[in-house]
Amino acid sequence: MAAITLKGLKKSYGTAHVIKGVDIDIDDGEFVVFVGPSGCGKSTLLRMIAGLEDITSGELTISGRVVNDLPPKDRGVAMVFQSYAIFPHMTVRENVAFGLTIAGASKAEKEEKVGEAARILQMEHLLDRRPSQLSGGQRQRVAIGRAIVRKPQVFLFDEPLSNLDAALRMDMRLEIGKLHQQLGATMIYVTHDQVEAMTLADKIVVLKDGLVQQIGSPMELYHNPANLFVAGFLGSPSMNFLDVDVKGVNGQKILVSNAALDPVEITAKTTGYTVGGKAKLGVRPQYLTPVESGGMLHGSVALTERLGAETVVELTMKDGNRLIAALARDAVFPIGAELGLTFDPAQTHIFAL
Repeated sequence: MAAITLKGLKKSYGTAHVIKGVDIDIDDGEFVVFVGPSGCGKSTLLRMIAGLEDITSGELTISGRVVNDLPPKDRGVAMVFQSYAIFPHMTVRENVAFGLTIAGASKAEKEEKVGEAARILQMEHLLDRRPSQLSGGQRQRVAIGRAIVRKPQVFLFDEPLSNLDAALRMDMRLEIGKLHQQLGATMIYVTHDQVEAMTLADKIVVLKDGLVQQIGSPMELYHNPANLFVAGFLGSPSMNFLDVDVKGVNGQKILVSNAALDPVEITAKTTGYTVGGKAKLGVRPQYLTPVESGGMLHGSVALTERLGAETVVELTMKDGNRLIAALARDAVFPIGAELGLTFDPAQTHIFAL
């Protein structure tokens, strides 16, 4: 069993506190993604699990064993880095087998394990090539293959696709997802790309400034964000946030409006709203619908991006703020045209200020 538990994990460099007390439970065979903006501590946290960074305080267990003071080679983990870290003077076969060679494995064992990894990653035809003869995606497969032959309990991926172009990133995402299904191993994946997080994860851990903001399944976080940060971080295009005035409070029913928004009643999931107070109303661009007349929101078209499957429209609202609508059709909206939008209040989010 390769379950992992982080209890009160902290990491400091002198007076700089990078990880400020993290508690996470990762089940055996689970695919967990650490996601957040640059500098949030996600890679540092991964390196602490790998044993490449010391733990300032807290407890880390892998398969029920406390590993705080164990060296990386004794933790049962294998790490795939953002830079492929493969040796240019070795063939693919030699690169994949490198860890086994260092461990003193026999030639027969190396051939068996390298062959198995090559079949899983569909790179048998590449084994005799050198890295200079490979594409970026093929080099990343070599790095993953080197991790597979070690038969680790846990795979750690540190932004492995960030050096690839967009099309290749999508292909490699699919490959890593298939790899998880085939191996059934516990995997922890670090990325700043929320699309990778949403498409790969069984469980997402959203980090900001060294603290966990929310943990849950992709759809749980998408539909029920715990705070403004999570709501704005997950989803593409990002959620719109409107500064609204609280006009009425009736239990969980909050009546809000602003200069560009007609009065609308929202069901709040939290408390702390007072009449005359301020709040943030969150509306995802995909949940906005244009109307020929009227509408709950009103603005003028500032920019239109026609993407084929959808049209993304940026509007300047009457209060001067910007709003993005992702419309599921090939619509034409002239720059400067007045546009009314409506939405289902049940699909919005409200946050007290």
